[in-house]
Amino acid sequence: MADHVGHHDSLVDKITEKIHGHDGSSSSSSSDSDDDSKPSKVDAVKSKIYRLFGRDKPVHKVFGGGKPADVLLWRNKKISGAVLGVATVIWVLFELLEYHLITLVCHLSILSLAILFLWSNASTFINKSPPKIPEVVIPEKCILEVASALRIEFNRGCTVLREIASGRDLKKFVIVIAGLWFISIIGGCCNFLTLFYIVFVLLHTLPVLYEKYDDKVDAFAEKAMIELTKQYAVFEEKVLSKIPKGPLKDKKKV
Repeated sequence: MADHVGHHDSLVDKITEKIHGHDGSSSSSSSDSDDDSKPSKVDAVKSKIYRLFGRDKPVHKVFGGGKPADVLLWRNKKISGAVLGVATVIWVLFELLEYHLITLVCHLSILSLAILFLWSNASTFINKSPPKIPEVVIPEKCILEVASALRIEFNRGCTVLREIASGRDLKKFVIVIAGLWFISIIGGCCNFLTLFYIVFVLLHTLPVLYEKYDDKVDAFAEKAMIELTKQYAVFEEKVLSKIPKGPLKDKKKV
């Protein structure tokens, strides 16, 4: 009788262990599936978030991720402040004090040469070593790389302008015309140097502010883009649709 009871207890224990094991495995599998589904859900949500200019990378990566990006995003405040300070001094000299470029270059050259000349001749009397003037040589590779980059950008710009002038994309045409018109208005209010300085200051302020408040800016930009899309649809229906379009395909030569 005791053996029968013991056999019955062991059988019950085995069934219980199997049930608990199955529950544990199911819970672990469900937790694993939940863990697997969480990143996919997060990625799906992130992909649906509107980003300004369609960016899918951090702002630092968008600007190249190198030293220029560090300067624009104030990663090193001393260097960024120095660059902005030099630009401000140049603008004050040429715009407010009405200094001329050739005059400034000549005065700086005279001052530098006079200091180096006096230092070189006075070093023998004050028992100090003469100044070490570095030899400045521009490498040919650097010039070729810059020229190649400018050539590529120039060709790309010409291609875009050719496509716009062909009349195949009215949206690009309207955007370019509006942009040029806006720049012409700003150019009529200030000269080239002031305009260049304003753009330089904006490049040193807007990116770092956008990086700090990108979520709020993206949300506002999404609403603005929706409204602009609605207005453009109305403009296209009433105006652009009535303009005859250019040939979509070039005629084949016989």
